[in-house]
Amino acid sequence: MSSDGLLSIGELAERAGTTVKTVRHYSDRGLLPEAGRSSGGHRRYGPEALDRLRLIRSLRTLGLPVPEVERALDRDDALEEVVTGQLREVGSQLAALRWREASLTLLRDCSAEERAERLRLVGAVPAPPDTASLVRFWRRILPVRLPGRVVSAVLDSVVPGLPREPSPGQVLAFARLHALVTDPRLDRVEFRPAQPLPAGTYRPEVLYEELAVAYASASSAQRAGLAPGDGEALDCFVSAYAQASGVPDTPAFRRRLVGLLARSGGPVIQRYWKLATGLFAPDEPVLGALHHHLAVALHAQVAARTD
Repeated sequence: MSSDGLLSIGELAERAGTTVKTVRHYSDRGLLPEAGRSSGGHRRYGPEALDRLRLIRSLRTLGLPVPEVERALDRDDALEEVVTGQLREVGSQLAALRWREASLTLLRDCSAEERAERLRLVGAVPAPPDTASLVRFWRRILPVRLPGRVVSAVLDSVVPGLPREPSPGQVLAFARLHALVTDPRLDRVEFRPAQPLPAGTYRPEVLYEELAVAYASASSAQRAGLAPGDGEALDCFVSAYAQASGVPDTPAFRRRLVGLLARSGGPVIQRYWKLATGLFAPDEPVLGALHHHLAVALHAQVAARTD
């Protein structure tokens, strides 16, 4: 240290436990304040430069790239924002690694006969995985000109979130679900899921909004230990279709609705819910299961009244 209390670039590097090259790099980027130059033109640094360099090293040790370090040092309130952003990124990386671990475990713990198919399924899933293919699938199914708020509500209910710590079984279920919704055969009429009511004979926005009420009622009944198709939930379910069709809820309508529900619940939708159910959180209602229970309850009710 010189008599004026300033440090040379070598002294600063030694005290901070880094290299002269590193100090020069940060200085050239404007991250380290220079107190001046010696008569020979060499850089001189004050005590504040040492504190600043130690802070930079700490941030770099935590994995922050230099541009993010610059942003964190730019203003007093930026550090928390930068750290929060890095936490989100680390969380995303961890989720991707957990998914990769479960995928590798899935491939390790299967027979040689299963491995080729599972490798093909898992390899077709984006890395890191996302639910974009599921969203596209439902957007193709939902009626055109459905209000955006209704579409968003439906998508939130039918597209499962990806487990942060998936099991190998969940990885396989999602891979099969991805294969199902991206199957090019869905472009052919015979493979397309049917509309819930005949096209042009109902108001779809009314149907989906009222079905949400019915599913909520069925979910509450299920949490209370009751059958989802009991009483009020089933009446709400039938009322949704009746209101959407502009007709009263009568025994004749209920008999007709049983047939409509049987035709609309085709193999693609049934397969979707079979695979998706295990991807929802344990406390999250699964609309496919609720819909099935309500449809079965309606069928049983109509059959009982017919006998």
